[in-house]
Amino acid sequence: MSLVVVGSIALDSIETPGGSVEKALGGSAVYASIAASYRTPVRMVGIVGEDFRDEHRAVLEARKIDCTGVETVAGGRTFHWKGKYGVDPNQRETLATELNVFEDFRPALPEGWEDTRWLFLGNIDPELQLDLLNQCTGKPFAGCDTMNYWIEGKREELLKVLEKVNLLFVNDSEARQLSGESNLYLAAREIMSLGPEIVVIKKGEHGAFLMTRDLLHIAPAFPLEAVLDPTGAGDVFAGGFLGSLASDGKVNEDNLRRALVYGTILASFTCEKLSVDGISAREVNEIGERIDRFLEIMKIEHL
Repeated sequence: MSLVVVGSIALDSIETPGGSVEKALGGSAVYASIAASYRTPVRMVGIVGEDFRDEHRAVLEARKIDCTGVETVAGGRTFHWKGKYGVDPNQRETLATELNVFEDFRPALPEGWEDTRWLFLGNIDPELQLDLLNQCTGKPFAGCDTMNYWIEGKREELLKVLEKVNLLFVNDSEARQLSGESNLYLAAREIMSLGPEIVVIKKGEHGAFLMTRDLLHIAPAFPLEAVLDPTGAGDVFAGGFLGSLASDGKVNEDNLRRALVYGTILASFTCEKLSVDGISAREVNEIGERIDRFLEIMKIEHL
């Protein structure tokens, strides 16, 4: 089953204690699409400028991502984010944000994509997320991401989105802000009352947990010796999660548990290199070996 991914396509400039890159491939749609492509065909919707070069497109082409839905604006510049990480990778400073062509982004599904069964709405304006949902002629399984900025600034629009999606990805601070609950278990239940039947709360280095009406499942983060660049890890997690579900073709408890692990493992690869280099060219056996190691770490014979 193919997954349609909608979100930002960016050229990121990143500074870390272990290295830096200038205008490297990034953006929520890119990270999520690459991750999902390891399990399912992906069709991406986004916008770029003329500075989006062949080398950037080649990364997407190598993962066989369908970019029919990516608009190129003549004379325009691609969304650019510049950030700096400290020794603690949780400490991030945004040095510059240039929306460029992304400021006027009005995503539209190409002809034939309206009946998609699987949809991921990356972290973009909830008005755009709602518009995309309304473009779908069928009833896709829809997951979405959001952030503090939208929760505070466009809450009413976001609530309309939540009424229509099946799954919401948020981090712990976003879950608390959206729900008004400090306890994350209660926060997830409150968010479910707003519409999504599945809530996944990301906790960075402390893993993630998933809640439905009948299921509570927790996964720790995969232990890494060093974190070089956590940019895009949350988007990779979401893309890996939804790519796994789309590949399985249905949503049930076993598939949700599997998706949580798959997203966790792909996110761990992302953090090991700069930009998309940690996730864009992994071998399937590498992913499988890390999953096996992860399951071994969590294994309990008896109590």
